[in-house]
Amino acid sequence: MQPYYHKNRDWRKYQAKLQLNNRVNTAKVRVIKWISGIFICSLLIFGIRFAVSSKINDFTKGNFFKNTDVSVDKQEKPREILKKRDIQSLIKSGSLINFTGKSIDIDFKGEKFTAAISINNNLQKKLINNLDKVNSQYIGIVAMEPYTGEIYAMVGYDRSNKGINPCVESIFPAASIFKIITAAAAIDTCGLKSNSQLLFNGSKYTLYKSQLNNRKNRYTNKITLADSFAQSVNPVFGKIGMFKLGKDVLNRYAGVFGFNQKIDFEIPLSKSHFKISDTPYNLAEIACGFNRNTLISPVHGAILTSVVVNSGVLIEPTIVEKISNLSGKEIYHTSIKKINSVIPSNVSEEIKKLMHKTVISGTARKSFSGFRRDKILKRLYIGGKTGSINNSKSYNIRYDWFVGFAEEKNGKEKLVVSVVVAHKDYIGKRAGSYARIAFKQYFSDFFAKVDKKGKGKYLTARQAVAKH
Repeated sequence: MQPYYHKNRDWRKYQAKLQLNNRVNTAKVRVIKWISGIFICSLLIFGIRFAVSSKINDFTKGNFFKNTDVSVDKQEKPREILKKRDIQSLIKSGSLINFTGKSIDIDFKGEKFTAAISINNNLQKKLINNLDKVNSQYIGIVAMEPYTGEIYAMVGYDRSNKGINPCVESIFPAASIFKIITAAAAIDTCGLKSNSQLLFNGSKYTLYKSQLNNRKNRYTNKITLADSFAQSVNPVFGKIGMFKLGKDVLNRYAGVFGFNQKIDFEIPLSKSHFKISDTPYNLAEIACGFNRNTLISPVHGAILTSVVVNSGVLIEPTIVEKISNLSGKEIYHTSIKKINSVIPSNVSEEIKKLMHKTVISGTARKSFSGFRRDKILKRLYIGGKTGSINNSKSYNIRYDWFVGFAEEKNGKEKLVVSVVVAHKDYIGKRAGSYARIAFKQYFSDFFAKVDKKGKGKYLTARQAVAKH
């Protein structure tokens, strides 16, 4: 048997050990509860922040009122409420001729708005500074991006009324630029090619009834469709209209190219006029443009030219990019709108060949002489069509047309230009010369950006639209 003091000492150790174990267990429980509390609080805080963030995102994205009866007008993101025809009453066409700003102020329902304009200021100023007002009664110049329909330049001059915008007025005889439509119809419906052989008698630039007989003699000339287009041979296109196309086909193709049609634009655009009869000679003069009754505006000239470089698609023109108030709310935003598919893409490619030949060896060669040596123009594939005719009263005005395109040889950037000049007593600066100035200025700026930023880093208009 152990002494009493030994028993008492062992008992005390045992009690101390129990107390220590109790304190350790209590501390463990407290730590576990403390950690669990922190974890639960973190979850609650995260959940609250996530819910609030989701609501904010829904609100900014316009989904806050989704599946509710609250009006869309109460969302922060405004919706487009105006169409092109609505804007025609807000912007006067004369205010945009020779305009060199970025935007204009307009009033809409008693509120101030700003309309952003698509004009390229460098191009616009270059053309304005080169206007020959001494020898001209009218000048109308339009430059347009064919894929988007954006107007980059709208320059004009009217000796009698400086407040008029001649670019939107269909008062100018189309003359030989109508050969574009005749050629498209002949290629599309008759299977003609650029190298198809055609016959004519007499002068290239007259249209006598005796030249419209289907006869062949020792005086008959043989010429390809490309050369007859490039040299603007009236008897060839007159005979195409008489013997190959006829009234219904010419009327149909004029319509799909926009004649006698209302084309929406942010400023009023008058209809181009086309009328044809059943008489053989009228078929011939309409087909070759040897008449003063087929009327067109420079804007429409750019539109029909865009068909050629846009794979046969006709696009509505636009000059207002957007309209917004002081807080940024938009009431209008432009968009690409296809009017119709006018001709197949293979037909448009054939027309491009004809128009290119016009520049290199046809009626536009003088305006573009030496372009292969020009550091800017030599990088472009250029095509066009000229047209000229006197007025019908005193023959003291000579209408002079050039409609055409320029596109990168090693890229996708394109520009179409439509120019009409009504020369007075003397022939001043020709329409083709204005087109050359426009092509060189626009692509000088474009290539400067490309060369500075590097190939592939500068978006073309087509790429920018596709990206968005």
